[in-house]
Amino acid sequence: MPEPADILRRVRQVEFRSRRLVSNAMVGSWHSVFKGRGLDFEEVREYAAGDDVRTIDWNVTAKAGKPFIKKFREERERAFVLLVDVSASGSFGTTTRSKRDTAAELACILAFAAAKNNDKIGLALFSEDVEHYVAPAKGRRHLLRIVRDILSFEPKHKGTDVTKALAFLRRVHRRPTVAFLVSDFLVRETPQPSQPDPVSWANLFRLLAVANQRHEILCFPLSDPREQSLPDVG
Repeated sequence: MPEPADILRRVRQVEFRSRRLVSNAMVGSWHSVFKGRGLDFEEVREYAAGDDVRTIDWNVTAKAGKPFIKKFREERERAFVLLVDVSASGSFGTTTRSKRDTAAELACILAFAAAKNNDKIGLALFSEDVEHYVAPAKGRRHLLRIVRDILSFEPKHKGTDVTKALAFLRRVHRRPTVAFLVSDFLVRETPQPSQPDPVSWANLFRLLAVANQRHEILCFPLSDPREQSLPDVG
């Protein structure tokens, strides 16, 4: 278990780097990519040249004796969920940090971008099962809790089962949600003692397709250079 002082130091480092990376340009891109779910009525105002005649409020127009139109604004608030893999393979790292550190920084960047757009964000940490869940909410304290949980959480299992995380998302979140799936996707395709049914890529792709029918799933694969090629050590 990491020391509390070490966890606090790492949280501050991740927060500092994330605040620099979450620029106004990224926030603008976030707004254009993750649009709201619909339109909310805002007000009625007098018709001006160039306004869309389809927005005329005929009831108000009839009472006032001159044309008025309805104004709408985009319903921006959405719920976002970070699905973060905390299996044993995430502790691996041959560069300056482990894959889990990278996952924490990525999660923090996404969380701060969501916060700047007034969106709620939650967290689900999974290995062979979903072991920890934080419901979507707002606020700096909530964001820092998410980063702290990613860095300090000690999983009970070592393996990875992405299908359990997707099934959990569909079960817990009934309304359309944007989910960021952060994992190295190093899944076993052979049965384990704690997992009688093998995890297959075919089953994973099937559940991704099913989850995408209700939610928007964005995958962020993590890897380390030494997982692609072994060093020349003779």
